[in-house]
Amino acid sequence: MFTKKKTSISPLVMDQEKFDTLIGRHAEIHGCLKLKESVRIDGKVVGNIEAPNDASISVVIGPTGEVMGDVLASRIIVAGRVSGNIHAFDRVEVMASALVQGDIRYASLAVEHGAKLLGLMIQVDASDLPARSDRGAQEAIRKAQREF
Repeated sequence: MFTKKKTSISPLVMDQEKFDTLIGRHAEIHGCLKLKESVRIDGKVVGNIEAPNDASISVVIGPTGEVMGDVLASRIIVAGRVSGNIHAFDRVEVMASALVQGDIRYASLAVEHGAKLLGLMIQVDASDLPARSDRGAQEAIRKAQREF
Protein backbone atom coordinates (compact mmCIF):
# COMPACT_ATOMS: atom_id res chain seq x y z
CA MET A 1 0.00 0.00 0.00
CA PHE A 2 2.73 2.50 0.92
CA THR A 3 5.52 1.05 -1.15
CA LYS A 4 7.72 3.37 -3.13
CA LYS A 5 7.80 2.87 -6.84
CA LYS A 6 11.37 2.09 -7.85
CA THR A 7 12.64 3.46 -11.09
CA SER A 8 15.52 1.68 -12.71
CA ILE A 9 17.19 4.56 -14.53
CA SER A 10 20.81 3.72 -15.22
CA PRO A 11 23.13 6.51 -16.35
CA LEU A 12 25.16 3.93 -18.25
CA VAL A 13 22.45 3.31 -20.85
CA MET A 14 23.61 4.70 -24.18
CA ASP A 15 20.28 6.30 -25.12
CA GLN A 16 20.20 8.39 -21.93
CA GLU A 17 23.59 10.01 -22.56
CA LYS A 18 24.90 11.33 -25.86
CA PHE A 19 28.41 10.11 -26.61
CA ASP A 20 30.19 11.35 -29.69
CA THR A 21 33.31 9.47 -28.61
CA LEU A 22 33.44 5.83 -27.58
CA ILE A 23 36.60 3.98 -26.59
CA GLY A 24 35.81 0.33 -27.24
CA ARG A 25 36.51 -2.53 -24.85
CA HIS A 26 39.51 -3.77 -26.85
CA ALA A 27 41.09 -0.33 -27.32
CA GLU A 28 44.03 0.91 -25.26
CA ILE A 29 45.06 4.56 -25.35
CA HIS A 30 48.25 6.01 -23.86
CA GLY A 31 48.41 9.78 -23.34
CA CYS A 32 46.37 12.71 -22.10
CA LEU A 33 42.81 13.07 -23.45
CA LYS A 34 41.65 16.70 -23.76
CA LEU A 35 37.89 16.52 -24.21
CA LYS A 36 35.53 18.83 -26.07
CA GLU A 37 32.62 16.38 -25.91
CA SER A 38 31.36 13.58 -23.69
CA VAL A 39 33.09 10.22 -23.84
CA ARG A 40 32.36 6.66 -22.80
CA ILE A 41 35.32 4.44 -22.01
CA ASP A 42 34.91 0.68 -22.21
CA GLY A 43 38.60 0.04 -22.93
CA LYS A 44 41.79 1.20 -21.20
CA VAL A 45 43.21 4.73 -20.95
CA VAL A 46 46.68 5.27 -19.49
CA GLY A 47 46.93 9.02 -18.88
CA ASN A 48 44.84 11.91 -17.64
CA ILE A 49 41.39 12.78 -18.99
CA GLU A 50 40.60 16.50 -18.86
CA ALA A 51 37.57 18.56 -19.83
CA PRO A 52 37.17 22.32 -19.38
CA ASN A 53 35.29 23.27 -16.22
CA ASP A 54 32.94 25.60 -18.10
CA ALA A 55 31.61 22.84 -20.41
CA SER A 56 28.94 20.30 -19.56
CA ILE A 57 30.99 17.24 -20.49
CA SER A 58 30.45 13.74 -19.11
CA VAL A 59 33.01 10.98 -18.75
CA VAL A 60 31.55 7.51 -18.31
CA ILE A 61 33.84 4.62 -17.46
CA GLY A 62 31.86 1.51 -18.29
CA PRO A 63 32.05 -1.82 -16.43
CA THR A 64 34.94 -3.00 -18.63
CA GLY A 65 36.64 0.40 -18.68
CA GLU A 66 39.89 1.21 -16.91
CA VAL A 67 41.61 4.57 -16.43
CA MET A 68 45.11 4.88 -15.03
CA GLY A 69 45.33 8.64 -14.48
CA ASP A 70 43.35 11.60 -13.19
CA VAL A 71 39.86 12.40 -14.51
CA LEU A 72 38.53 15.99 -14.57
CA ALA A 73 35.09 16.74 -16.03
CA SER A 74 31.70 18.18 -15.19
CA ARG A 75 30.09 14.79 -14.60
CA ILE A 76 31.93 11.52 -14.03
CA ILE A 77 30.29 8.11 -13.83
CA VAL A 78 32.41 5.12 -12.84
CA ALA A 79 31.33 1.52 -13.27
CA GLY A 80 34.82 0.20 -14.03
CA ARG A 81 38.24 0.98 -12.54
CA VAL A 82 40.05 4.26 -11.92
CA SER A 83 43.57 4.42 -10.53
CA GLY A 84 43.96 8.16 -10.08
CA ASN A 85 42.19 11.18 -8.67
CA ILE A 86 38.73 12.24 -9.81
CA HIS A 87 37.54 15.85 -9.87
CA ALA A 88 33.95 16.49 -10.97
CA PHE A 89 32.85 20.09 -11.24
CA ASP A 90 29.24 18.91 -10.91
CA ARG A 91 28.60 15.25 -10.01
CA VAL A 92 30.32 11.91 -9.46
CA GLU A 93 28.38 8.65 -9.63
CA VAL A 94 30.10 5.46 -8.49
CA MET A 95 28.36 2.22 -9.42
CA ALA A 96 28.44 -1.02 -7.41
CA SER A 97 30.92 -2.60 -9.84
CA ALA A 98 33.42 0.27 -9.52
CA LEU A 99 36.89 0.36 -7.99
CA VAL A 100 38.37 3.82 -7.43
CA GLN A 101 41.91 4.12 -6.08
CA GLY A 102 42.41 7.84 -5.57
CA ASP A 103 40.85 10.94 -4.09
CA ILE A 104 37.42 12.09 -5.28
CA ARG A 105 36.59 15.82 -5.36
CA TYR A 106 32.94 16.50 -6.09
CA ALA A 107 30.11 18.98 -5.78
CA SER A 108 27.55 16.14 -5.64
CA LEU A 109 28.23 12.44 -5.01
CA ALA A 110 26.23 9.22 -5.42
CA VAL A 111 27.69 5.85 -4.46
CA GLU A 112 25.95 2.51 -4.96
CA HIS A 113 26.24 -0.20 -2.33
CA GLY A 114 29.20 -2.45 -3.13
CA ALA A 115 31.46 0.15 -4.76
CA LYS A 116 35.09 0.04 -3.64
CA LEU A 117 36.63 3.44 -2.83
CA LEU A 118 40.22 3.78 -1.64
CA GLY A 119 40.96 7.47 -1.07
CA LEU A 120 39.56 10.69 0.30
CA MET A 121 36.09 11.98 -0.60
CA ILE A 122 36.30 15.79 -0.63
CA GLN A 123 33.25 17.93 -1.27
CA VAL A 124 34.13 21.20 -2.98
CA ASP A 125 32.18 24.22 -4.05
CA ALA A 126 31.11 23.83 -7.67
CA SER A 127 32.93 27.08 -8.50
CA ASP A 128 36.27 25.79 -7.17
CA LEU A 129 38.93 25.21 -9.75
CA PRO A 130 40.48 21.74 -9.82
CA ALA A 131 43.25 21.30 -7.29
CA ARG A 132 46.71 20.71 -8.72
CA SER A 133 47.63 17.06 -8.50
CA ASP A 134 50.94 17.83 -6.75
CA ARG A 135 49.08 19.24 -3.75
CA GLY A 136 47.34 15.94 -3.13
CA ALA A 137 45.66 14.69 -0.02
CA GLN A 138 47.94 16.44 2.47
CA GLU A 139 46.77 19.89 1.34
CA ALA A 140 43.11 18.83 1.68
CA ILE A 141 43.73 17.45 5.16
CA ARG A 142 45.48 20.68 6.27
CA LYS A 143 42.60 22.77 4.89
CA ALA A 144 39.99 20.63 6.66
CA GLN A 145 41.88 20.87 9.96
CA ARG A 146 41.97 24.68 9.72
CA GLU A 147 38.19 24.82 9.14
CA PHE A 148 37.36 22.88 12.30
